[in-house]
Amino acid sequence: MAKLGLRSRLFLSHVTVMIVGLMTLTAISKFSAPRYFVVYLENIEVRGFSMRQVRTELVRGFEFAWSRGALWSMVMGATAAGGLSYLVSKRIVQPLIQMEEITQNFAAGHMEERVPTSEIPELNQLASSFNRMAAELKGVELRRRDLMTDLTHELRTPLTIVEGYLEGLADNTIEPSSEIYHLLLKEANRMRRLVNDLQELSKIEAGYLPIDAHPTDLQSVLTSVVERFSDQLINTDNLAIALKYPPGLPLVLADAGRVEQILVNLMSNALRYTATGTVIVSAYQVDKWVWVSVSDTGSGIAPEDLPQIFERFWRADRSRDRHSGGTGVGLAICRRLVELQGGTIEVESELGVGSTFRFSLPTA
Repeated sequence: MAKLGLRSRLFLSHVTVMIVGLMTLTAISKFSAPRYFVVYLENIEVRGFSMRQVRTELVRGFEFAWSRGALWSMVMGATAAGGLSYLVSKRIVQPLIQMEEITQNFAAGHMEERVPTSEIPELNQLASSFNRMAAELKGVELRRRDLMTDLTHELRTPLTIVEGYLEGLADNTIEPSSEIYHLLLKEANRMRRLVNDLQELSKIEAGYLPIDAHPTDLQSVLTSVVERFSDQLINTDNLAIALKYPPGLPLVLADAGRVEQILVNLMSNALRYTATGTVIVSAYQVDKWVWVSVSDTGSGIAPEDLPQIFERFWRADRSRDRHSGGTGVGLAICRRLVELQGGTIEVESELGVGSTFRFSLPTA
């Protein structure tokens, strides 16, 4: 026997309740109504009227009239109740059928499909939940498509350069030289960095990257990273790096290696877009959090670009980033690493003035 649908189940349940009610009413009335009628006749006889000769006929007439009336009442009541049950069942099931059609269209790739509101509060709540889920899935799908598009674009550029030089070297139109080999090595390293960053980002988002959080002294981590970048600026007079670490800051509950990775990404970006001025790394405490900020005096970021700054492959100026060798996923990695350690990351920026990236870590 095939399974019944929701509409049939609702209709049958209403009909079953109706039948049980009518049977109960009929059974009780069948036994009680004649008895009450006999009692009524006896009360009349008490007042001086004699009905013993016609009592039996009167009771039979009453039973006949009652049976006919009950029969027609049951027929009319059942018809009205059945029709009303059908309409109510249809009204409840129709939004569900519509929702099923919309979900099938959504699964087929029509991401704009949404469930309309309903007069039934429970169904309306279900529709709202589905619409929120649909919006989130649409965003995920758009980001997936953008990821594939950007990844293809980012890999195509170095591959085209490598292919062009290798063809020139193969047909002797380009003379081999150390500069050519260094250029090819640079493009190969760029592709390797991109693949490594994407692999790490995939591990982070899949939850496969372990975080070894334990009480950590941030001063040693910040000092090590600042000294490493300062050594690279020994021959640079128009750019400097400074560290501001006030005494008495508490230990933080964090993974020292991952905090160092975050700082390296933030400082690399700061130095990449700062031609002259100072990059300042500072730490300070707010309530039960220790904040680390990296401020620069670089080109800055436009206000309309700030909401997308931590997205994969986002760039306000793609050509500038390709020239400087960035992969476009460093800030996305930073955000996930900070979140995995229980903190948040923020950015403030002004065009032509500079940017400040800061992230928080819980105190130990």
